[in-house]
Amino acid sequence: MSDGIEVEQLVESKPRRMPLATSLEKDSIREAYEDVRSDLTDTEWAVFKFDGAQIIVHARGQCFEEFRQQFGDSERAFGYIRIQMGDEMSKRKKFIFLTWIGQEVGVIQRAKMSTDKALIKDVLNNFAVELQAGVEAELDIELFREALNRAGGANYGTGIRDN
Repeated sequence: MSDGIEVEQLVESKPRRMPLATSLEKDSIREAYEDVRSDLTDTEWAVFKFDGAQIIVHARGQCFEEFRQQFGDSERAFGYIRIQMGDEMSKRKKFIFLTWIGQEVGVIQRAKMSTDKALIKDVLNNFAVELQAGVEAELDIELFREALNRAGGANYGTGIRDN
């Protein structure tokens, strides 16, 4: 009879809730992406967060310090940022795509980030460097610049020779 009891216990257990598929607010995300890329606006960054199972535009701005403040320990998010690179002879704008997974994010939500990232990269598809961060110390403008320099190839210096 122990088999009958086990079967009854299985029937009474509650089904597991499956996570919903992620969707995008594609038009507003594309508009924020183009705003960051545009030379006609002062917008330097955009942050995209989860509203339930949907990725939305959370914030946009100009100051790197404001960008840093958009990410929390219990959050998953994406960032897109424009950084001025070069020297006095050659200035150019470079773009970074950032995936943020805070330290308090659970295992299942962490695992979903790979498929969620693929969705948003269909819209945010032009960048020089892709980074992942999870602690505030990794949100450092100098670390971002170093990553862009490494990805950029040749670095020609200042254009001033020491004689």
